[in-house]
Amino acid sequence: MRTTLEGRIFDLLVIGGGITGAGVARDAAMRGLEVALVEKDDFASGTSSRSSQLIHGGIRYLEHGQLRMVRESVRERETLLRIAPHLVKPLEFTWPVYRRARVNRTKLRAALSVYNVLAGRYRLPSMYSADSVLEREPLLQRRELKGGASYTDATTDDSRLTLANILSAQAHNAVVLNHTEALRPISRDRDEWLVKVRDGPSEMVTDVRTRVVVNATGPWRLNLERRWPQHRLQRRGSKGVHIALPRERVGNRGAVTMISPEDGRVMFVLPGERLTIVGTTDTWTSEPPDEVRASPADSAYLLNAVDAYFPEARISEADVLSAWAGIRPLADWDPEKNPSDVSREHRITQNGAGMITVSGGKLTTYRAMAEQIVNQVELELGKKPSRCSTGDVELPGNDRAERISAVISADAALREAVCPELPYTMAELRYGVEHEMALTLSDLLMRRTRIAFELSDHGVRVAPQVAEAVAASARWSEYAKRAQVEAYIGEVARVFGAAERSHW
Repeated sequence: MRTTLEGRIFDLLVIGGGITGAGVARDAAMRGLEVALVEKDDFASGTSSRSSQLIHGGIRYLEHGQLRMVRESVRERETLLRIAPHLVKPLEFTWPVYRRARVNRTKLRAALSVYNVLAGRYRLPSMYSADSVLEREPLLQRRELKGGASYTDATTDDSRLTLANILSAQAHNAVVLNHTEALRPISRDRDEWLVKVRDGPSEMVTDVRTRVVVNATGPWRLNLERRWPQHRLQRRGSKGVHIALPRERVGNRGAVTMISPEDGRVMFVLPGERLTIVGTTDTWTSEPPDEVRASPADSAYLLNAVDAYFPEARISEADVLSAWAGIRPLADWDPEKNPSDVSREHRITQNGAGMITVSGGKLTTYRAMAEQIVNQVELELGKKPSRCSTGDVELPGNDRAERISAVISADAALREAVCPELPYTMAELRYGVEHEMALTLSDLLMRRTRIAFELSDHGVRVAPQVAEAVAASARWSEYAKRAQVEAYIGEVARVFGAAERSHW
């Protein structure tokens, strides 16, 4: 196994390397606990790499009276802007209001006023006339536009935010392993848990001894619960789908908040360098989290909203560069309810001595969730909860660009762009292998970069040359390079359903 787990007793084993598990590992390690984290795929390979890329206060939660959720979210947004300025950036939104809209100008003004107060900004919201809204977003639908408003939230790279927490945990002496799966059964002997874990690259199985286990597997959590065969098919999750469109085709200048013309759900058009991201859906699904992906109906729902707000764009399915889905790890579910009405708050559950499961929550509040979980871990260890310092210490990665430049200085050939349409260099991918624990092409093209989400072929055509560029660092033989490319093609089909799309 790449880093030995044998011969020691951990205070805490975190199972799951999404944003919640990464945050827990970082917090616990910073408090001086002996920590290990295992993730069966790659860090952030599930829901944590398929979000709207927003760190936001959740203004729509005000409709449901979830003031505590909004208050916590805006507080955490400000914290992340402070401790991760290289990853979390302010983003201004325009919210146009049309005649007979579900949220009219009066409601919007009131909601934004409360939003500002909860964020500690005691000022009136920025409201605009119809002409002023069109100055900000000239291609918006003009008919029946009454005016609008602007407000500020934040954007991030969800995969890199997760990785930053992983790297911070590792810097504080945590053992963190991707492509390492916790296997059933998990057994308890006296005051310890014994967990079998399997290292993916080597297939080696090792026994890990730990005093406390935190199950942070999100939608996969039932796979670790003792009675999951009886309950798995009854449990449903909420599926969120996003699509990527050429930004020049949509014509948005910035971020736009929309109301779905089909069901009144709040959704977003989000700006990238080349792309516009549209999301998200919110529908109950019984799809297993490893198999969930966007359906034609999901894409049509999002395209319908874009067409309503940007009619001159005349966007169609043929314009969709990529579409992907994730399952929200909701703490509660009720198939009789609209999933958008279900709280995004988290729940920490005690499953017997030394076993803690977390469900629910959202990207924005991961740090606060982790603090509460680690407090519970310390209580399980017979300790008084110690001070959490994750809100005071900057996350790593601010010097990443400089370090990649140093890689290029050492080997000028690595300055080559992975593909001409995107800004990523081969040096960045080499760096991902040597310093960011990337083990597969999927790790590199889906999470250390966003190439898979930004190209219509999801990076399949560049996969062979990427494998060649990183082979020495990854210690891949000729056979391994071919196997990596084949595995990546399969992973693209699993995540994007690419074989079913016309771009394939």
